[in-house]
Amino acid sequence: MTDPRRGVPRTDAVLDDPRLRAAIATLGRSTVKAAVVAAQERARRGEIPPAQVADSAVAGLPDRAASLRPVLNATGVVVHTNLGRAPLSAAAVEAVVAATGYTDVELDLATGRRARRGRDTLAALAALVPAAAAVHVVNNGAAALSLAATALATGREIVVSRGEMVEIGDGFRLPDLLACTGARLREVGTTNRTTRADYEAAIGPGTAFLLKVHPSNFVVRGFTSSVPVRDLATLPVPVVVDIGSGLLGPDPLLPDEPDATTALRAGAALVTASGDKLLGGPQAGLMLGTADVIERLRRHPLARAMRVDKLTLAALEATLRGPVHPVRQALSADPAELRARAEALAAKLPGIGAEVVPARSVVGGGGAPEVELASWALALPVGYAAPLRLGDPPVVGRVEHNRLLLDLRCVPAALDKPLGEAILAVDDASVT
Repeated sequence: MTDPRRGVPRTDAVLDDPRLRAAIATLGRSTVKAAVVAAQERARRGEIPPAQVADSAVAGLPDRAASLRPVLNATGVVVHTNLGRAPLSAAAVEAVVAATGYTDVELDLATGRRARRGRDTLAALAALVPAAAAVHVVNNGAAALSLAATALATGREIVVSRGEMVEIGDGFRLPDLLACTGARLREVGTTNRTTRADYEAAIGPGTAFLLKVHPSNFVVRGFTSSVPVRDLATLPVPVVVDIGSGLLGPDPLLPDEPDATTALRAGAALVTASGDKLLGGPQAGLMLGTADVIERLRRHPLARAMRVDKLTLAALEATLRGPVHPVRQALSADPAELRARAEALAAKLPGIGAEVVPARSVVGGGGAPEVELASWALALPVGYAAPLRLGDPPVVGRVEHNRLLLDLRCVPAALDKPLGEAILAVDDASVT
């Protein structure tokens, strides 16, 4: 008898299939070839006949060249770090697409000469924070604070309260971040109480600046005290404020969250923040302050290593100038509308046992840790969690009291239909 493995078609012959030739144009030859090789191996193991190798390869192709997959965020966490923090607005997405080719990122088209990189993005940021004499942007919030410490405090001291020596996530701690810049940390006060006198006593010839850090992902209550920026600004050294989540001005929805405008008006020489949290933009580090401080930061050699690319500049400008972004939409969603949407969805899910239940959403991203937002969710049997997470599109909810809750706060209304279809597509056998 002839060994059936001898009938497995050659790789070049399979790649000549019109469907696979077309896929090479969008996915690349190496990705398509890998799918062909996998199909050939299936044929050699006898799982499929040799005549089905091309069909199997086509079925095994990914949807896109990159592995990141769009996810429906039904967790109720608005700024979800594991899901990429802030989703971009349609305007920002359009701006990114427009910037993927050649652009005038460092060219003045009117004169034909080199221009300042990101000038329009910086102008948009400055326009929203008139209290800042100058602004600069780097690639994330931690980079902004690192650049400030390197440019202003290498070989000198940074005075910071013990109650603000935070861990920013994934094991990264503020003291380690600052120490690696060559600055020395001078801790003052105690975990729960720090006074203006503590800062004043620590100031000496080697003091570079006072650092005020918003402890955004935890709250200390009880016998506590901290020093506001306006009081620190009366001391004879600059004040640098890391506000964290990126509010540019006061927000009535989050009254206890610090913002850049208020800190600058209170006398801060520099404010640093993230662009991909409450600001609702791409990952970026915002730096707003006095003209001399910003110029020192901008001209420091390390600034080049922290430079943002043209796609970030495009997305950030569109976020700053454009319409209301998804983070703001989610934060301000009307609970009554969320309930109505949940009830409409539940009505289209017969036999599943879906219930409409009240829920509590959170801000996330290390912001406003005590703020809870009234919301509504679909409650499903907990066995739906894994199949939905592994589906197409992936749906990520949260498990509470042995139920899967699909909170609609962060799910755009236009995606209610795909969400319902994803639930109905779950095979009963996979629900355990």
